[in-house]
Amino acid sequence: MNERLAFGYGTGGRGPGDILPLTPAAPGRANAVTHAGEPADVAPARERRDWAFLGLLAFTGVLYFRPQDQIPGMASVPFAEIFAIIGLLAMVTGRLARGLPVTRITPELAGVAALGFVILATAPFSIWPGGAVGTFTNVFAKVILIYILMINTLTTTERLYRFMTVVVLATGYIATRAVFDYARGINLIENGRVQGAVGGMFGNPNDLALNMVAVLPLSVLMAIQAKTTLGRLGAAFLGMMMISAVMVSYSRGGFVGLAVMLLILGVQLARRKPAMAAVGVLLLLFAVPFAPSSYWERVASITDDSLDATGSREARRILLTEAWHTFLTFPFHGVGAGQFANYNPPERLEIWRETHNVVLQVAAELGLPGLAVFLFLLYRSIAASLTTRRLVKRARGLSARPSWQAHAPPPAAVIGRDEAALLDAHAAAMMSAIVGWLVCAMFASVAYSWTFYYLLALVAAPVTILRQRLAAGGRAGGPSLRVPERV
Repeated sequence: MNERLAFGYGTGGRGPGDILPLTPAAPGRANAVTHAGEPADVAPARERRDWAFLGLLAFTGVLYFRPQDQIPGMASVPFAEIFAIIGLLAMVTGRLARGLPVTRITPELAGVAALGFVILATAPFSIWPGGAVGTFTNVFAKVILIYILMINTLTTTERLYRFMTVVVLATGYIATRAVFDYARGINLIENGRVQGAVGGMFGNPNDLALNMVAVLPLSVLMAIQAKTTLGRLGAAFLGMMMISAVMVSYSRGGFVGLAVMLLILGVQLARRKPAMAAVGVLLLLFAVPFAPSSYWERVASITDDSLDATGSREARRILLTEAWHTFLTFPFHGVGAGQFANYNPPERLEIWRETHNVVLQVAAELGLPGLAVFLFLLYRSIAASLTTRRLVKRARGLSARPSWQAHAPPPAAVIGRDEAALLDAHAAAMMSAIVGWLVCAMFASVAYSWTFYYLLALVAAPVTILRQRLAAGGRAGGPSLRVPERV
């Protein structure tokens, strides 16, 4: 894989904030399900030695931190591939040893795999078949494999929190580097816009801003859930750095995405933590005057052509039109995955450029089949958040069943109060993250990039966890607890 270099993760301790143990208490553990149908009483031992989960954490650390871009000589060792292989092999062998299929199948996985199939199926009709196949083998095949690893290892709420912590810490580190680079006047392009201190999905200012917007809600969630003052302050600091990184990137798409995401997050936060929402608003109002005037001039160019010194606004408008025309010319197979920039007929004005719109990117490159699959994945990402909240509400109700039901499991066998609050808050944060990403992606070509598929796994994992927990309660409490397998 392209992302390389070592990252270590210790198995001791919990994530920042020392979240309370999230597996059910001892009396109900025999009825709880935590690892793909396993009883919870066997989970703790495996939790300490699950190389599949540790491989996922290590790969994610390499993907986000990208130390190979910062430490000379480290890029020669393919640490990302090594960690991914370790994780996948451990996952497959572990599941087979427990008599389980190689992977669990979810609608989201089916959609991700279907998108990969469309990339390959349309490649023969591409303007450059080799390039389209290369997009699959060099990029999207890895996305599919890591997505499989994620859905098979994010099987408990505690694991979900640990995984989220790695993503937040890594993104916060990149954000802090970007802010300090801007202050020092390094890593600047296009009249003072900061780019990522590392390459990959943080390489250019727009991608940097997109990732900040997508992960910011998770840092807010960590600040809310943290049990220590240090944990709350640390998560809040990283969140402020992410907002600052969006500003110093001068990304107009990032500004719009940030505004929409903060609005949605603020509404949901006000319902749960009104005091914290008020503090957040005050902090934003305090920070706005410190943004450089050139930033607000660039934001104003969204609606005022005269303020767009680089002409990028007009170029984006032309590219949207050209992408739409390309889709109409090749509606059933597109020009091939990753090939819009290489499709340069005589009438194109903005040659060798991407669509800068994720929906038009898929439409122009993969045609109607790819567009249908991608829209399905977007739908599933939003639906999963809503489903999580519905299942949390149901689990809370089952946990409060009257004690006269002698056959019912102890309430903790379904869900605990702290865990229910965390999963509900997680669903709200993920809704904000998905919408924020989507708004930013309307100005970026990121259909095959990692960020969306990480968000998809994060938002879908609680649905599986809750369905398993409710199914375990159903086996102990009767058929009335059966959970329908639908969104």
